[in-house]
Amino acid sequence: MDSKEASLNSFNFMPGSRELEAVLMVSAEPVSLEQISDILDISGPKAEQLLEELAEFYLQSDRGFYIQKVAEGYRYAVLPELAHVMEKIAISQSPPRLSGAALETLAIIAYRQPISRAQIAAIRGVNSDYVIRMLESRGYIEPDARNPVPGTPLYYSTTPMFLEKLGIFSLADLPRVEGFVPGPEFAEALETSLFDGTY
Repeated sequence: MDSKEASLNSFNFMPGSRELEAVLMVSAEPVSLEQISDILDISGPKAEQLLEELAEFYLQSDRGFYIQKVAEGYRYAVLPELAHVMEKIAISQSPPRLSGAALETLAIIAYRQPISRAQIAAIRGVNSDYVIRMLESRGYIEPDARNPVPGTPLYYSTTPMFLEKLGIFSLADLPRVEGFVPGPEFAEALETSLFDGTY
């Protein structure tokens, strides 16, 4: 037994570590610190300590995954260096790719949210109702409760799933763009990110 294996075998897990692993394993979406605290019936600092301990253990044990903080929560994620393995899986499991019009619309919403259908159409120069409905059905956007003018048409914003797919924590992590609307190079990068989970 080498020193590394001995070190891992002597790793002292805190009570609740197995339960935390179960929570992260079965959750379809990132789990917030508050949710972890409620589910495990522990304090926020204790939940954070458990997360840090598990993250360190996975790092030391050369696992193929790690605990990633994304979209205001935590989830298991595959190590970036194993992206080639995920690509092989994605080829057979990925949903239909978004069209150029859909990517352009999604980019506009991401940077200008909350934004109305009329505003999107004005920016793109064409009616975008069908594209907006499709993006909403895919879970990338949703009606925004922060409608700046109550009683007016719906405004739209991106969803937590949008952040999760891009692998970012918040909208502040989006790359900065020059000008009023992100250019085609961002739409191209967005398409790649949505399907391989990297940004």
